[in-house]
Amino acid sequence: MIVSFHTEASVSSNRANMQSSLFVLILMGECSFCLDRLYEYHFVEKKKTWNEAQKYCREKHTDLATVYDMEDVKRLMENMEGLCDSAESQSKAWIGLRKQTSGPMTWHWSLPGEKFNDSETQWKEGQPDNTQDPENCVVNRNGEWLNFPCTVECEFICYDDTEPTRFHLIEQNKTWLVAQSICRENYTDLVSGSKQLYDSEFTILPKTDKDLWIGLFRDTWKWSDKSSSSFRHWDQISEQDDNSDEGRDEDQKCATVSDGKLSSDDCDGEHPFVCYDDEVILIRVNKTWEEALDYCREHHRELASVTDCHQQAQVQQRAKRANTPYVWMGLRYTCTLGFWFWLTDEVVDYKNWNSTTEVDGCDMSGAMETGGGHKWFKKSARKEFNFICLRR
Repeated sequence: MIVSFHTEASVSSNRANMQSSLFVLILMGECSFCLDRLYEYHFVEKKKTWNEAQKYCREKHTDLATVYDMEDVKRLMENMEGLCDSAESQSKAWIGLRKQTSGPMTWHWSLPGEKFNDSETQWKEGQPDNTQDPENCVVNRNGEWLNFPCTVECEFICYDDTEPTRFHLIEQNKTWLVAQSICRENYTDLVSGSKQLYDSEFTILPKTDKDLWIGLFRDTWKWSDKSSSSFRHWDQISEQDDNSDEGRDEDQKCATVSDGKLSSDDCDGEHPFVCYDDEVILIRVNKTWEEALDYCREHHRELASVTDCHQQAQVQQRAKRANTPYVWMGLRYTCTLGFWFWLTDEVVDYKNWNSTTEVDGCDMSGAMETGGGHKWFKKSARKEFNFICLRR
């Protein structure tokens, strides 16, 4: 039996139905933790150049595929499996990642969803530099960061978000890329982000003068849909280190996926490709929360839910294009039972609240800021904002 959440509308019968449904749902233990992605991949067997593939995807779908984590890589491989007649034609497929021929390099964390913040760095004095150009990967030496060539072999630190012991010093000398693969295969990823590096468990690791790889790297690759995804899973270390400023104007490189790894090829080469369909849509019309809810249900499916960091990344990508400071989501507070819930049956397990947000209130709904860190704010449901719907 499935019981759905309903909106706590001003009409008393709707409110009564909602409270009854919530109560039954809690008693039955039917609250679900949905990890569905808000996008679908579509493998296209036609061989095209990267630019032709991009044009096709934008006309027929949303864009060339963006990849956010290893789960997406698995989905890509499942989508491509058995769809081609020959192993040769299936060996590589374009995705939406392209090397930029101009502009500055950008720092990223290896762990998906971890955003690099330049104000939270721990560079050693004089770093980063490029004395052994290119130096695009980072080591930790006694709490300070130094950038090294990614081909250097160092010991490294893995992070595991599923075990009581979260940080693991691996005393094997590996290149940065091999270290990343080992961490992803056996733990979660290379240690990433200031929250992990300032964690008390991390800071009590034995002090050492050794250079230890962490999950920080820089490159010039960008996604076709302008996504901020930092996910990279290169097959060869040359891809990670092939980002020097010299000669970039002549490099027209685009990314392919094969056997679960990324590699690059000349963008004028012809390959099959992977598109994606976005399941969220921004409505640039100002409405109250309940008006937005009615609109989504009439024209699409529902106000959008954000139940994990991947959905957060997808929704905030759309929120950036809004013309209001916030966008409504399908997040609502029930005053009677005293908790927040999503309209799509998920409990609020993943959270991205602004730290100074208002106290809970009976007429409160959840909105995401369209700039800054895209945090969630508790807003009066009578305010009018743009909003984000789930497509049918």
